[in-house]
Amino acid sequence: MAEKSMQAPWRSEFILGQKEKGCVFCALVKEKKLSFKNLILYRAEKTYIVMNKFPYNGGHLLIVPNRHIGVLERLSQRESMELMSLTQLAIKILKKQLRPNAFNVGMNLGQAAGAGIPKHLHMHIVPRWVGDSNFMPIVGKTRVHSIPMDYIYKRLLEGFDDA
Repeated sequence: MAEKSMQAPWRSEFILGQKEKGCVFCALVKEKKLSFKNLILYRAEKTYIVMNKFPYNGGHLLIVPNRHIGVLERLSQRESMELMSLTQLAIKILKKQLRPNAFNVGMNLGQAAGAGIPKHLHMHIVPRWVGDSNFMPIVGKTRVHSIPMDYIYKRLLEGFDDA
């Protein structure tokens, strides 16, 4: 039987586009303001929440340690606890503000596992809606996002402001 393949062209800008010098997550740690320009939604003592610039779905968030670290088992207990606490908070706010039907939550640890930035770990939270996956990315080479990122940013920021 012949092997089949699928294309995911919506990721091409991330994969082929110009890369920023240094670690993008470390650069965001230095940003002082929460803004749509940097996509940062919330800061805690050891971690922060940022919208994914190249989302798989609307509202795709990342929980990122402030410290440049790529090995999960080397997180301090405080960093680990805060990472999970912010994951819970983000899901609570996504549920309230965007009302998804479900979530994909997880980490890609290492390049072979799909980590785009393997030297600075981060937790992905991808909201999912019934019917959100369709033929468009494969046949039309177009990823459909029903809600603009600036609107999602504003809605989520309001949720974090109320938290």
